[in-house]
Amino acid sequence: MADTNSASDKKSPTTTPEAVLAAAKKMLEDGLVEGTSGNISGRLEGGLVCVTPSSVAYDTMTLDDLVIVDLEGNVVSGTRSPTTEKDLHLSVLRRYPELGAVIHTHAVYATMFALGHESIPAVIEEVVVYIGGDVPCCDYKGTGTKKLGDEVAGRLGDRGAALLANHGLVTCAATPEKALHNAALVERTAKIIWGARAMGATVHPLPDEVNTKMAGVYNFLRNQN
Repeated sequence: MADTNSASDKKSPTTTPEAVLAAAKKMLEDGLVEGTSGNISGRLEGGLVCVTPSSVAYDTMTLDDLVIVDLEGNVVSGTRSPTTEKDLHLSVLRRYPELGAVIHTHAVYATMFALGHESIPAVIEEVVVYIGGDVPCCDYKGTGTKKLGDEVAGRLGDRGAALLANHGLVTCAATPEKALHNAALVERTAKIIWGARAMGATVHPLPDEVNTKMAGVYNFLRNQN
């Protein structure tokens, strides 16, 4: 049964398989994944979801390689197997009707924080605006399991990104393009923080009032889609 924790009367944002494919290729181009790692989903009209396939290189991936599933994970069309992380994507999309896309990457600097089970602090204003605050690290759950999907979905109620412990990064938004923007922003922030620490600098948090105000902006933008 689909998760109904959120209101179901809101019209969900939708995208196209073309947008999912374009984001997948850009994800590789931007160095957020290598080989066939990572995966992308986009909500389609009619309660369906387009997901990237398992074990297909992004540089050669075509529209015919993409897989269409329903919100329970049943394959509707496509000749390939859907990503092994489909439960992660579907758990998020079922729970949050205001979201239209989920992206899982293996971004290097963000994954450093995931290995340390450490949240990425929102010390840059745009992170609060686009992500909603610190990027939390999920508790470790096995790759490709429903438990992982539930854990990730539970962390994204007021955030546009979360870390997968010992694994990588997940971002969400109304469209694949916006979810990819979030992934690039989190990775850039993780790199900046890592660099500041490496040079011996103290990473100072934003003032509480700034966090509160800008988190409100994130919530407003998230629910305007």
